[in-house]
Amino acid sequence: MQNKKKSFMILLTFLFLLSGCDYNVKKGQLEKVGLLIPETVNDQVWGTKGYKGLLNIQSKFEIDVYYKEGMNSEALVKRAVKEFHHKGVNLIIGHGNEYAEFFNHLADEYPSIHFVSFNGDAKKKNTTSLNFDGYAMGFFGGMVAAEMTKSNTVGIIAAHNWQPEVKGFMEGATYQNKRVKVKVSYVNDWDNEEKALALLEPMLASGVDVYYPAGDGFNVPVIERIKEKGCYVIGYVSDQSDLGETTVLTSTIQHVDRLYEHAAELYNDGKLQSGNLVFDFQDHVITMGKYSPLVEKKFQKKMDQHIQRYIKTGKLPNE
Repeated sequence: MQNKKKSFMILLTFLFLLSGCDYNVKKGQLEKVGLLIPETVNDQVWGTKGYKGLLNIQSKFEIDVYYKEGMNSEALVKRAVKEFHHKGVNLIIGHGNEYAEFFNHLADEYPSIHFVSFNGDAKKKNTTSLNFDGYAMGFFGGMVAAEMTKSNTVGIIAAHNWQPEVKGFMEGATYQNKRVKVKVSYVNDWDNEEKALALLEPMLASGVDVYYPAGDGFNVPVIERIKEKGCYVIGYVSDQSDLGETTVLTSTIQHVDRLYEHAAELYNDGKLQSGNLVFDFQDHVITMGKYSPLVEKKFQKKMDQHIQRYIKTGKLPNE
């Protein structure tokens, strides 16, 4: 009986020590995370990738996460932030550049929350904007397009003229093929499918045979239309090879899901800086996607060498 009692007391002491150890483990600054999405998480491109990033954060840190769709006005964002605040959220991610200004207005009212936006201008001490440097991915995409064109005419249907990937694509294409012509049209909107498709038609008629639809809100229907015409595409934001491996030559991928997970980790460790932060291939959040079997293995290998050189030195093939 005495031995049983002694064993029981040892067990209790062991459990107490274990619980004491758990209590002293530093949890980190991250408590709960909220995600605001302008449209939907079911678009299979931009919204879906943001939601995937949120789920990665939930799994990695074992915390509660929340998201709200259709957050496309300052009034809606203000209401959502208030709700998140009541739930104990202390890191809010706005999945788009429009949230930067909204967060700048709200930051002083919620000093316990850190606000993260994308491709915006963060101006307060508890706001951060995460930015992809899209020039290099556009350059490499342009090289593939210029290598694969048969008409020596490639085209870009972009959301906005300030996108660095547009200039990168143009310069990558002309570097790879001196005879290539690059036609560019701007939708001036990330999501206007109707206008994007309307801009596509004259390009199809003009003999463009490789396209870069650089707008995540309209590129899927544009790719489907291009597929009908038997032309080629460089995918944008996601690996879009699943839309047709004989149509999508490769993709320029922005891993925003990885970037959000990285930002959450930095915040949890007390290392997330305020202001505007820039990320590229070197940070493993921008990559090229799967190549079509139509792209020769020799050229694929050459592209991989160019990309590895860029990661190590920061120099593109024309430098």
